[in-house]
Amino acid sequence: MGSSEVSVIPGLQKEEKAAVERRRLHVLKALKKLRIEADEAPVVAVLGSGGGLRAHIACLGVLSEMKEQGLLDAVTYLAGVSGSTWAISSLYTNDGDMEALEADLKHRFTRQEWDLAKSLQKTIQAARSENYSLTDFWAYMVISKQTRELPESHLSNMKKPVEEGTLPYPIFAAIDNDLQPSWQEARAPETWFEFTPHHAGFPALGAFVSITHFGSKFKKGRLVRTHPERDLTFLRGLWGSALGNTEVIREYIFGLWRRAVANAKSIGHLLFARLLRLQESSQGEHPPPEDEGGEPEHTWLTEMLENWTRTSLEKQEQPHEDPERKGSLSNFMDFVKKTGICASKWEWGTTHNFLYKHSGIRDKIMSSRKHLHLVDAGLAINTPFPLVLPPTREVHLILSFDFSAGDPFETIRATTDYCRRHKIPFPQVEEAELDLWSKAPASCYILKGETGPVVMHFPLFNIDACGGDIEAWSDTYDTFKLADTYTLDVVVLLLALAKKNVRENKKKILRELMNVAGLYYPKDSARSCCLA
Repeated sequence: MGSSEVSVIPGLQKEEKAAVERRRLHVLKALKKLRIEADEAPVVAVLGSGGGLRAHIACLGVLSEMKEQGLLDAVTYLAGVSGSTWAISSLYTNDGDMEALEADLKHRFTRQEWDLAKSLQKTIQAARSENYSLTDFWAYMVISKQTRELPESHLSNMKKPVEEGTLPYPIFAAIDNDLQPSWQEARAPETWFEFTPHHAGFPALGAFVSITHFGSKFKKGRLVRTHPERDLTFLRGLWGSALGNTEVIREYIFGLWRRAVANAKSIGHLLFARLLRLQESSQGEHPPPEDEGGEPEHTWLTEMLENWTRTSLEKQEQPHEDPERKGSLSNFMDFVKKTGICASKWEWGTTHNFLYKHSGIRDKIMSSRKHLHLVDAGLAINTPFPLVLPPTREVHLILSFDFSAGDPFETIRATTDYCRRHKIPFPQVEEAELDLWSKAPASCYILKGETGPVVMHFPLFNIDACGGDIEAWSDTYDTFKLADTYTLDVVVLLLALAKKNVRENKKKILRELMNVAGLYYPKDSARSCCLA
């Protein structure tokens, strides 16, 4: 268990400091294997953008190839938003075994299965919480279907490999939705929220709470009531709670909601019919006949009700009823009601504000709210640059992998604007140059400024790998395409494309690693912004 107090201190948390220091030793060994000698390990960060299932699969491909090429071991930080967070979290739940992770991914999309009953059960269970929101529904009923996973592990389970330094330090991004104008218009740093295996909180404020107590109730900096640590399925839903356009997602959720309501309306009829048939069967009459012309989408509900009613009949002769069985239908209807209320208010990412009434926070807005509403950071900037740019993390080289289906330089534009507003060192690129690159993106761009980190930017769909078929690739892997369209062949092709982008640019990555290690600094590329 972590500390039961809120931490408000400038700089890195002590657990992160220790983990990063331990990681330096592994980075130095990795650099040596890559024939790069260094007295001090440079800090390298790998960033993954959003992009839904496309980003999830492509990011796995990137991590797999970086591991294969010996590059991942030279990385200190892994950070992501939205779909990339699903891939990065999988790296840790599989103890860094990329071969097993890739095999599992292919297996999941070969079977094309989704455990709807378990997902529904988890959602109904979540609905019993006082802070239930659409994020719970999205996480257990939508993201679990997209990824065909329902991980029950926790962020705190990732501590061991991170503290031993065997894997990079992971950072997962979210944004404070209550302060929407601040991140949408002013791009305020304090609206960014981060999660690590040790803590969750606002890095710009230096305000954090132990990850095991994220979601628990605090007042005046002290723990008031403990809530269980949220599982990875929920967090993936929170990190990826918007795949791009809010209106599109609103329509998507309402479509799912209409089906849920339709199913709920069918409960009375199905329950009555099943009870009647089971009673006839128990009295030695004809066995329950198969449904004729029934709707396929109700199969899961029929089975659930049949099991529920059969158990109920078996217990009719018993002196007492099973409260859990008796309450199952009530819990389901409560879930339907709560989801409807959240949909009407469009409420996402509700959690207790651990800064509530905290005297150490000058910003009254931050300390006056009882709840926070956290959403997908991709709605602000579709990449986690703001989380690795603070000088406290001392990042020297950033490998930015952009999995966008649209303009792969929009993240660079947004980050440039963010850094200009807040006087953060970041390579400056002319708008005209970005427009030119966007028309026919190459696989790698190297951006350098007079100060700050070197940035290597890798568009997923580029002329080097896709030739003149960039638009066709984008259409095939559209952000809002459902997992059912991802056959094994489609998954394998995307993995191969992402791997190729890393493999074909390995020499450039090694060159920049040598640069930041201080052993090689070509005069013709110094203090410039150039296409590699």
